Amino acid sequence: MSTRTDGSPTRWRWSFLVDLRRATPTVRLLVLTQMTFNIGFFMVLPYLSVHLTSDLGLGAAVVGVVLGIRTFSQQGLFFVGGTLADRWGIKPVVLVGCVLRVLGFVGLAFADSLSAVLIATVMVGFAAALFSPAVESAVAIEAGKSERDGGPTRVESFALMSVCSQIGSFTGPLVGSVLLLVDFRIACLVAAAIFVLVVAAHVRWLPRERGEHRDDPWLSGWTDVVRNRTFVLFAVAMSAQLVAYNQLYLLLPLEVERAWGSQTVLGWFFAISAVLVVSTQLPITRRVAGISPRVTLPVGFAVMAASFVLVAVFSPLELEGLLGLIPAALFVLLLALGQMIAMPQARDLVPRMAAERRLGSYYGFMASLGGIGVLIGSTALGVVIDASPDTGWGAAIPWLVAALFPIASVIGLRVVLARLD
Repeated sequence: MSTRTDGSPTRWRWSFLVDLRRATPTVRLLVLTQMTFNIGFFMVLPYLSVHLTSDLGLGAAVVGVVLGIRTFSQQGLFFVGGTLADRWGIKPVVLVGCVLRVLGFVGLAFADSLSAVLIATVMVGFAAALFSPAVESAVAIEAGKSERDGGPTRVESFALMSVCSQIGSFTGPLVGSVLLLVDFRIACLVAAAIFVLVVAAHVRWLPRERGEHRDDPWLSGWTDVVRNRTFVLFAVAMSAQLVAYNQLYLLLPLEVERAWGSQTVLGWFFAISAVLVVSTQLPITRRVAGISPRVTLPVGFAVMAASFVLVAVFSPLELEGLLGLIPAALFVLLLALGQMIAMPQARDLVPRMAAERRLGSYYGFMASLGGIGVLIGSTALGVVIDASPDTGWGAAIPWLVAALFPIASVIGLRVVLARLD
């Protein structure tokens, strides 16, 4: 037997489907859109570098520039999307983001020159910069109304959004790999078609509400955000989560290749993470719902730090084969667990810190600051990796350095959250 949030008994059920049904129509549309957005995105982007090198003949350095520009046009410009959502309203910003994503994927399908690739890539990245903060702020607003009316809480809605996002991130590459058996162009066009359907769904069902700050000066939102020192410190502390998450793409592949001799099994680790989040995010969120964020957020970040320390402890043993993959698997599990504990409540804190105003700007600022953190953190870890020995305790150094980021956040979050009481 399991229990509802009010303690009454109920039969075991798959929380995702139940919570999706309990959500308000708008929240349901938004979280399913997040899933669809990730499916379309990950159908194409994981395979873009191979297409650029093998099909278009671009050099590795040029491909690196293209991917870097894509990242900046997305993560670095979240604040633009958030500001526009506050001024124009959620619906037009989401629709423009989806249309840009359609144009970007169509462009990638037919691009045969570097300039065309760059234009299409910027469209793909900036589409997310428009879409993501608008959707986060919309979920916060709609879920807040639901919570006040006795429906699912805002924390539960953000947990549901995390589950949908993870389903999309896992499903997209699988669909893309099948389509790539035909052609990269086909994968791009199918992804574009998916976003056409998303546009149609939002035109039909997403409520149109005018932006609350449409008449304010353009910079007033950012002045409001940066003057909120508690929130700025909170956003800085939270950036460590994104740094930790991105080690799935830096440290984890290196560890898998060391233990297995290649990265052919890397996809299984992402599958492990996806299955864990989909199956346990909502139950974990309910379990910690009655605990103060002053406890859950530091605990979540401490678990993330422990995931890195665990691999570091095993590094001197230089385990190989299936046995050598166990530390990497435990790293993925603990990292996902820490995020599941911390992130729904962290996203719920943003509206509280923002006094329920300018949520697009606040979420956009936090995401952009996280992008800066990833740039700094991954660059620093890259230097550490190059300077560290590959054997013995030297191999543990990058993992221990990576653990310092969430550890620093544990300290910072305790200070910041104490100010909220």
